[in-house]
Amino acid sequence: MKSLLKFIFNKDSFPLFIVFIFGVLAARSLIFQSGYFNMHDDLQMMRQLQMEKCFLDGQIPCRWVPDMGYGFGFPLFNFYPPLPYLIGEIFRLIGFSFVNTVKLTFALSIIASGYAMYFLAKKFFGTLGGVLSAIFYIWAPYHAVDVYVRGAMNEAWALVFFPLIFLFSYQLITSHKSQITKNVVLLAFSYSALFTSHNLMVLIFTPFFGIWVFLHLWREGGWSRLPQLVISGIWAFGLAAFFTLPALIENQFTQVKSQLVGYYDYTAHFVSLRQLFISRFWGYGPSVWVEAEDRMSFQIGHVHWILALVIGVLLLVRGIRKIREIGVIREFKTDRLLLVSGFMLLVGWFSAYMTHLKSIWIYQAIPQLGYIQFSWRFLTLVIFAFSFIAGVIPGILSDWKSKRGFLVKLFATPPQILISLLLIILLVILNWNYFRPEYGKMGTLTDEQKFSGAAWELQQTAGIYDYLPLLAKTAPKEPQKTLAEVMGGKGTISGMKQGTHWVKFDANIDSDETLVRIGTLHFPGWRVFLKDDSNIKEVGIFIPNEEEWGRMWIKLPKGKHLVYIQFYNTPIRTLANIVSIISFALVLIYPAFKNRVQFKS
Repeated sequence: MKSLLKFIFNKDSFPLFIVFIFGVLAARSLIFQSGYFNMHDDLQMMRQLQMEKCFLDGQIPCRWVPDMGYGFGFPLFNFYPPLPYLIGEIFRLIGFSFVNTVKLTFALSIIASGYAMYFLAKKFFGTLGGVLSAIFYIWAPYHAVDVYVRGAMNEAWALVFFPLIFLFSYQLITSHKSQITKNVVLLAFSYSALFTSHNLMVLIFTPFFGIWVFLHLWREGGWSRLPQLVISGIWAFGLAAFFTLPALIENQFTQVKSQLVGYYDYTAHFVSLRQLFISRFWGYGPSVWVEAEDRMSFQIGHVHWILALVIGVLLLVRGIRKIREIGVIREFKTDRLLLVSGFMLLVGWFSAYMTHLKSIWIYQAIPQLGYIQFSWRFLTLVIFAFSFIAGVIPGILSDWKSKRGFLVKLFATPPQILISLLLIILLVILNWNYFRPEYGKMGTLTDEQKFSGAAWELQQTAGIYDYLPLLAKTAPKEPQKTLAEVMGGKGTISGMKQGTHWVKFDANIDSDETLVRIGTLHFPGWRVFLKDDSNIKEVGIFIPNEEEWGRMWIKLPKGKHLVYIQFYNTPIRTLANIVSIISFALVLIYPAFKNRVQFKS
């Protein structure tokens, strides 16, 4: 016990302990309350179940899930980022139920995001600034929206990797040569993690990241590190290629456009200035076209935006004073904190602008932005930028008092601690009730209840159009009743079995040619084989005009056959898998190769 206390109160570990405590407080309902909670995206347990079934069935990486699409299946993880559910499998391996796995995976994302922000902000603002930024990031209202209202698992995990990508790219540009390899690898892993957490976040985050990198290359004169940055970017794409390449190329075979119309049209989800800056309304309902009927909060957070405004004014005054003395370019080159803080303020305010209707001209000029579906998704960047900026406060106070510059040490002077503590208390008091499930309590639910009856059927049909194969004229209207059935000719089917990516059955065909319909939706990669006493041969798949749901049909000749149907990789999936395997292998091979070269030299 004494050694534990000594470790906790160590000057290096105590800040980490503080961040952990505030992360646990924000996730208290997820960690300490039994049961489950209502959320918009109530498919988290279902996706976790499908991921686990893939692993147990040897379908790695998981692409086709058998139970969704009303039991007819669809290629969910060919397009839906898998990383949060891979992390969730760790909790499943430990022995947690699906209910608790989802809650703990959410909780881990909250705590991990705090640590990621702490290490980024500490690099610029010192230990106290790092702690302040981390707590602001954890306790941002939109963070609570992501977890407790929307149940947006993937977006919650994307928030973990924003700070890490900024941190490792900065370290790559500024670190000693001996640290280059480590930061190349860390940056590659962080960016690949963002790719496999939320591909839409990559779309809106990458332009700001590009500017961040350019500013530091310019300030540090570190253009020689540009090749390493490029290598890290290529490596990141390679690590995530198993998911990213098929998601980019094969979405043409799905009805992906259904995710961009109607309710999912971005023009229906702009928010007002009142919602961003004034309103403290909190609800657990949806975002809708009419502001008065919105049942969801889009506030930046009063403490966040007011503090960002104050910091902006203070930095402007500071900048104007120094710019008059030494000039604009020289000032930004010599004052790292002014450059970084000014840039992040611009990121935050511009991202807030992107949530408002006035920014529609940008969406119209860049049609790809329509894929984000909800313009208020830019609030992720708002809370990232404004939380980071909060860490500059201790430095400003230190600068005023002792003129020692921005970097401060923990407990350096009481004013920094006092003001930081008051800000944290105000932040947590104002946002405390946001970080909890609806009505403040969990509902009674077990895995068995969630995966049976009406609840199971609801999860099977939810999101059915998200990745519905293009050949389906309409989504299935009733559950799968059988794996295969005779539709024309004479014959019987028996011994039907199904895995995550395969189906097999015995067919005893009496007529010369018999039509059989398979209870699985067709998508590129499905192949059918017949095995009889003499040989194995492949038969073609077709979809007749009368087939509304896009199920596979085959023609079977007379005789007894074992019919085996499997979802194989297409050439692009195979290539993507190979690229990722090579990319992961390089992580292991390169350090060994480097050490060998150093030994010889």
